[in-house]
Amino acid sequence: MSKRKIVIIGNGISGITCARNIRKNDEQADILVISGETKYFYSRTALMYIYMGHMKFEHTKPYEDWFWEKNRIDLLQAWIELVDFQQKKLICHNGDTIHYDHLILATGSKPAILDWPGKQLNGVQGLYSYQDLELMAEKTKGIKSAVVVGGGLIGIEMAEMLASRKIHVTFIVRESNFWDNVLPKEEAMLINKHIREHGIDLRLSTELDEILDDGKGNVKAIRTKNGDTVSCEFVGITIGVIPNIDFLRDTDLELGKGILVDTYFRTNLANVYAIGDCAEFRDSIGENRKKIEQVWYTGRMHGESLAHNLSSARVMPYQPGVWFNSAKFFDIEYQTYGNVPPQIEEDSETFYWEDKSGKVAIRFNYLKHSECFQGVNAFGWRLRHEFFDRAISEKWTIDRVIGQLDKSSFNPEFYKPYHRLVLDAYNKTRGKAVKFRKTSFFHKLIGSRA
Repeated sequence: MSKRKIVIIGNGISGITCARNIRKNDEQADILVISGETKYFYSRTALMYIYMGHMKFEHTKPYEDWFWEKNRIDLLQAWIELVDFQQKKLICHNGDTIHYDHLILATGSKPAILDWPGKQLNGVQGLYSYQDLELMAEKTKGIKSAVVVGGGLIGIEMAEMLASRKIHVTFIVRESNFWDNVLPKEEAMLINKHIREHGIDLRLSTELDEILDDGKGNVKAIRTKNGDTVSCEFVGITIGVIPNIDFLRDTDLELGKGILVDTYFRTNLANVYAIGDCAEFRDSIGENRKKIEQVWYTGRMHGESLAHNLSSARVMPYQPGVWFNSAKFFDIEYQTYGNVPPQIEEDSETFYWEDKSGKVAIRFNYLKHSECFQGVNAFGWRLRHEFFDRAISEKWTIDRVIGQLDKSSFNPEFYKPYHRLVLDAYNKTRGKAVKFRKTSFFHKLIGSRA
């Protein structure tokens, strides 16, 4: 394989996964990974634990520093200010020039911030990068009160971070329930209650109107659209993230909300690719999947898929398979597989079960007429990925899923088993007589499917 220079801008999960997998298959290529954020790859999902004192930055690095030299992956900490696609060169913030043969854009996201009055004040920020974390640590040192704006996963992480330092948190969510653009009402209300039980002042159906100045350029309060004023010393903006592509505007690269790519991650320019949070698929990549995938798991798959195509004679389109995601709401773990919309669709039914503790719940979504299983939400209950991936891919009926639910749990032995309670409730609610199947799921999983 001829020697070529592959330059990757971005050292998040997409860019690093791509670099590692190219190297596995191509011993000759020169690989350079550039990031202005940090020199070394780290786990972005662990940022909150640094702030909370559970980890140090070095604990978040999956690889020792010597790993990169050993695998001949060069690292450069620099911000890229300009890309000259015609000349195939990058211009760094210090004026240095870097040439490439193949360019992979894995530039990630940045916090979305609306044009609120006062958004420029000291103490107003989002949370995405390591620099954001350092700024948050500085701006919240010794403060007593903070406001978090936005009811998504970053918002609840920030609320937990601030609460861990005994800072009073007012959590402003414009929706009727927390994350109810994703979660059905029962699950959203379960999380509402859980947030409040952790001492967070959760204010639903509330929107930020402006951020107030103390006269010295610092935050002193916020005002909501219903006229309430909340005193605070810090405002965390967590209304979502957007692709980090500003430096690519006014170039020949075709952009939408992100960098437009096909299912091979090719842009409109030869030998230029985009993966991860910054990539936007031109066409649909599957039922119920978004054109911009801003999830850790999908970022990893983007990197694996592109690396295969850049280092293999047989290229293949991105085939993400069954949607899945996971998160934590304070100490309640959440998993989702397949399609579980926030509102029941016309051709679907759902079965929802919640433990009397209010800390464990599960919802199954299935088609009304065929009873074909479509997806599951689980709270406080660890599920086996391979079980639900297979159940959805093979179009099991809901009865079959419930009948093998005892095989689906990934909870350690000392966790309370809930599958019997769910089975009994399902049978009672639906007038069924489903029983647990004796056939070993895992025997069938690893055996022939013929």
